[in-house]
Amino acid sequence: ITMAAMETTASLGQTLWMLGLFGRGSLIMRGAGCTINDLLDRNLDDKVIRSVERPIASGRVSPAKAIVFLAGQTAAGVAILASLPANCWWLGLASLPLVFTYPLFKRFTYYPQAALSACFKWGALLGFPAMGIMDWPTMIPLYAGSFIWCMIYDTIYAHQDKKFDIKAGIKSTALAWGDKTKPICNVLATSQVMLYMLAGINSGLFWGPGFIGGLSIFTYRLFTMIIKVDLNNPADCWKAVISYINSGLCCAFAF
Repeated sequence: ITMAAMETTASLGQTLWMLGLFGRGSLIMRGAGCTINDLLDRNLDDKVIRSVERPIASGRVSPAKAIVFLAGQTAAGVAILASLPANCWWLGLASLPLVFTYPLFKRFTYYPQAALSACFKWGALLGFPAMGIMDWPTMIPLYAGSFIWCMIYDTIYAHQDKKFDIKAGIKSTALAWGDKTKPICNVLATSQVMLYMLAGINSGLFWGPGFIGGLSIFTYRLFTMIIKVDLNNPADCWKAVISYINSGLCCAFAF
């Protein structure tokens, strides 16, 4: 949204309004994804120590009530989508199959993180038409880089549960990559930074000191986190994932 705002010289008010709208939409639709995930995984979550107290797995919320809640979340999400420009609708609706099928990936493939990343970073595509521009040369590398970013941190996130996941039959990139996780993440991180640089160049924003400075800080934090994280320590994995919030702010200021 901020990159598109810079390209179109949008007003501060319009930019803040769209950021607020997307913030609410993200909260609602990620919440819907969590509800779907907890519904389908209720007989798996009670076998993993970190998720055993989730509302449905613990029995505090019944599946029927969760479905009603999901319907409300979906309706609210569609209402927000309907308030966006018309050229956003088809692109926004295209993300729903991914949202609803993500939990199935961990049963049949070791790459549920790919489905999650595709969902979580959809805003990198949707933000541009929301601001009245379809800049595919910027949108594609921005989305691809953000997809990789999510792959990295969600793989680290999955390392928290790998001992329980093996027993429960849950698949993840943490199990697929094992002790090769860090070398793979370093390659992915290099690709991510290069894609962000390409997005900056294509948008015309790269040569500004804010972009170069913010991306440099982000790059340092990203590789430092990969080097330092102890993948066999769940608490340290969680600390690394949380650090991504501050890293993300560096990107936001850059872009």
